[in-house]
Amino acid sequence: MAALPTPEQICDICQANALVRASDSWAQPVQSISTDSRNLAAGHVFVALRGDRFDGHSFVETAAAAGATVAIVDQAFELPETLGDAVRCSILQVEDTLAAYQALGRYWRQQFVGPVVAVTGSVGKTTMKELTATALGTQGTVLKTQANFNNEIGVPKTLLGLADDHRYAVVEMGMRGLGEIELLAQIAEPDVAMITNVGTAHIERLGSEAAIAQAKCELLKGLKPNGIAVLNADNPRLMETASKVWSGKTITFGLEQGDVQGQILDSGVLEVDGQQFKLPLPGRHNALNFCGTLAVARALGIDWAELTALELTLPDGRSQRHDLSNGVALLDETYNAGAESMAAAIQLLAQTPGQRKIAVLGTMKELGDHSVRLHRQVGGVVANQGIDLLLTLADPAEADALIGGAEAVKSKAFERAEDLVDYLKAEAKKGDRILFKASRAVALDKIVEQLKAHWS
Repeated sequence: MAALPTPEQICDICQANALVRASDSWAQPVQSISTDSRNLAAGHVFVALRGDRFDGHSFVETAAAAGATVAIVDQAFELPETLGDAVRCSILQVEDTLAAYQALGRYWRQQFVGPVVAVTGSVGKTTMKELTATALGTQGTVLKTQANFNNEIGVPKTLLGLADDHRYAVVEMGMRGLGEIELLAQIAEPDVAMITNVGTAHIERLGSEAAIAQAKCELLKGLKPNGIAVLNADNPRLMETASKVWSGKTITFGLEQGDVQGQILDSGVLEVDGQQFKLPLPGRHNALNFCGTLAVARALGIDWAELTALELTLPDGRSQRHDLSNGVALLDETYNAGAESMAAAIQLLAQTPGQRKIAVLGTMKELGDHSVRLHRQVGGVVANQGIDLLLTLADPAEADALIGGAEAVKSKAFERAEDLVDYLKAEAKKGDRILFKASRAVALDKIVEQLKAHWS
């Protein structure tokens, strides 16, 4: 990292007007930039963001009292008398504090000499981010997106965590509409842009898979001129859309085609170009993700020989298996759900050794007019994969669609979580493998925790 900016330089970076200029620190480099007034000290910069349910401007005095060197405020902020020249905190006024925060994130990133890998896609972003960060971690320290910090606030927050000891950065990018990923890419300026796939997530907001593909491929517009796109060759809509946006270097991956094409062996091993790799996560979809990770490694010149036996644990609600004392195994995929990730989870359940295969499925949110059709489609996957029992905790129309699509599969719909829990406590048997998958708002994770506690 280059030298950190001074308050004077921050004024230029954010195009700010100095309401208060603290002379003793004006030319001293700052140490950290934060939007949280609770953890500030001398040398820190406080950015007062506004939101629907919060206003950081209420804490500017608190930040100054804590010793913050700089507070960044917007045009609506009125300077209290207590924040006059006697306070050792420069007050910088900007048009928009969020835009200033993003500008600082971009500046911080531009001081970083290592490669930045950006990851987006309809499903699998977090898994791909974790896999890629783990692979790059074999070469040195990696900064990666934490939790769900993948939006207009989370991406600059991540980049502002870059430090001298980081060799790589892996930044996840999410979106709700057109133009959002393009903005995030402008902030992160990635050297490698990974797009996992294009599916139906957010179709309610964007209207069609074509629009979703357009939104995801905005990432390619932010690539450095000598950057590399890493794309899922098994996803035709992605490849078609990407070809209209990016003409630079590309490495494709897939299980059916691609520059990095994998073959799943019966032993839970992936073979690519004659090399064998232990799959750190189960399921065909995760084998595809691993191919993407190998493609990123190739883009960065990393020897695959160091990636043959990666160990990985994902955050809660993703690819979690809980083996309980009564011989039942819970497959926890409760973090979120779209049609594609639902199908992948059901296929994983079908491939999991055990006795009965039970799918507990809830509503997939944000599907709009496509909701019933896509829930029926998921029900069809339940039937095609030979699942023994389908239990639903879903909105009425979606529950009917799931059960209707599952056709002859034994099914039961629940309106209350409590009733579903009681049913499973009474009916689950040794050897059962039970999948839980729905949008986060359905809160199937709470059911998983109750069953774990009951059978602990």
